[in-house]
Amino acid sequence: MPSYRAPTAEVSFLLNDVLGIEKYGNLPGFSDLSPDMLEAILTEGAKLCEEVLQPVNRSGDQQGCARHADGRVTTPKGFKEAYEAYTGGGWVGLSADPEYGGQGLPYTVGAIMNEFASSANMAFSMYPGLTMGAIAALHTHASEEIRRIYLPKMIEGPWSGTMNLTEPHCGTDLGLIKTRAVPQGDGSYQIFGTKIFISAGEHDLTENIIHLVLARIEGAPEGVKGISLFVVPKFLVNADGSLGARNAVSCGSIEHKMGIHGNATCVMNYDGAIGWLVGAENKGLNAMFVMMNEARLGVAIQGLAQSEVAYQNAVAYAKDRIQGRALTGAKEPAKAADPIIVHPDVRRTLLTIRAFNEAARALVLWTALKSDVAHRSDDEKARQEADDHLGLMTPVLKGVLTDLGFDNAVKAQQMFGGHGYVEEWGMSQFVRDARIAMIYEGANGIQAMDLVGRKLPRDGGRAVMSFFNEVQGFIKANETNEALKPLLAPLAKSLGHLQQATMWFMQNALAKPDNAGAGATDYMHLFGLVAMGYMWAMQAKVATEKLAAGANGSTGRMNTKLVTARFFMERMLPETGAHLARISAGSDAIMALPAEAF
Repeated sequence: MPSYRAPTAEVSFLLNDVLGIEKYGNLPGFSDLSPDMLEAILTEGAKLCEEVLQPVNRSGDQQGCARHADGRVTTPKGFKEAYEAYTGGGWVGLSADPEYGGQGLPYTVGAIMNEFASSANMAFSMYPGLTMGAIAALHTHASEEIRRIYLPKMIEGPWSGTMNLTEPHCGTDLGLIKTRAVPQGDGSYQIFGTKIFISAGEHDLTENIIHLVLARIEGAPEGVKGISLFVVPKFLVNADGSLGARNAVSCGSIEHKMGIHGNATCVMNYDGAIGWLVGAENKGLNAMFVMMNEARLGVAIQGLAQSEVAYQNAVAYAKDRIQGRALTGAKEPAKAADPIIVHPDVRRTLLTIRAFNEAARALVLWTALKSDVAHRSDDEKARQEADDHLGLMTPVLKGVLTDLGFDNAVKAQQMFGGHGYVEEWGMSQFVRDARIAMIYEGANGIQAMDLVGRKLPRDGGRAVMSFFNEVQGFIKANETNEALKPLLAPLAKSLGHLQQATMWFMQNALAKPDNAGAGATDYMHLFGLVAMGYMWAMQAKVATEKLAAGANGSTGRMNTKLVTARFFMERMLPETGAHLARISAGSDAIMALPAEAF
């Protein structure tokens, strides 16, 4: 049976030793987060994920959700009890505004819990995860009246939230949506239309479901300029806060998916459902993007989370499964064969996954801290720099962590041989669950186009230049550190590849848009590798300092850090050269092919 242990020690090392969480003590929420409190949160969050969420992960995958004749949807056995434990512990409102019942802790803490929960049970974690995104959107853009009605119950847990964008004929191109909103003259609207692929659209975990729905008000401009956002509850809410009549929104069917079977992915029908405008008319995308961007970071974390849990199970199997003898002679001569952990290719595969996991986690936490600065700091310059970082890194994190997270789930499955391909060992679930993360919240090709088309040239390239300067500054500041020289040289080389590729896009994207489109994904992956290389350099610096100081009982961990860092720099960073070579390759020939040729 699969197992999972939350990497609490790794998170503590990154926050306390590498990223210096104490530097953020002047921000709201951080001042209340003492080291003891952080440790308690990590310990209790890990316990919930390991002992409550993980045990119903495989059974939830096998049972799935069921839609009944009356339109009700039931979640797998044990999910309701798990949800009650999750909300009962206040985990939904961990980072939410205390004015509405939240705990006001940093978003960074919520991101950590997101990883733990997604590793333990990705399908389950989507229910509270979507609610958190809806809370953020309503908190930022809704009127005070709407916030007062919905946020307290969503933060507490009895009500959950969704996002409704996609329609049968339109996904990425939201300007094509047909869902319409008809004003009723009293401030409300009737919503008519059909939305598809709505995660957690209908279920039995909460007494009310609060849908955020993109629609076009009658007479609004065509395209994205005419889209508005509406809050549409499953049950209308009475003036005293109690639930009223059932709204005219229903689940027409649930999708039969490759993975995340424990999450109800619904076709939602709006047949004159009553809704209320969130934000300004025709500015719905601005409001929804708060939820979408938070969701994209959450999806990036899902890629890391599936890579982590798959790695943990692959390592456990490799230490237990005996097959063949080590190339240098038997390591366990008393047994009929050696455990497969002795074989070089097995170790290479496992270290590849581990090197990704530990760099990706650092990158997630670094970006989460920037999000806290962007939303909580009273320093305008600091907020701007943090917002630049978020805009630049969001597509990189979403695209690279989900692409490589899926690849790593497959690599981990490979460690099991034939056992990895059969269901009872559980590895196929990690592969199937990880696959969706590359698709939803903007398919990864779209993320790459967003990166090169919008984020690079934004504000004259201010964000990307800031990133270059930071990495170059780190390399310069540590150039005399003999222990780091073997790591900084490949990082500097790969940074040069990224700078060359960036210059190519700046000079050629407008003149050769097809070439830019063909090279966008390679650029995104190049960027991700360099960013993770920077994270490894930072971790290695701390590891060398700890070893020099005696390591306080963590000598083994710090030595492993240095070995893994060097592996990443020497075995994984060279891939940036291949990405650079492909970016500038012409696409004229492939674009000249008629559609019939494919």
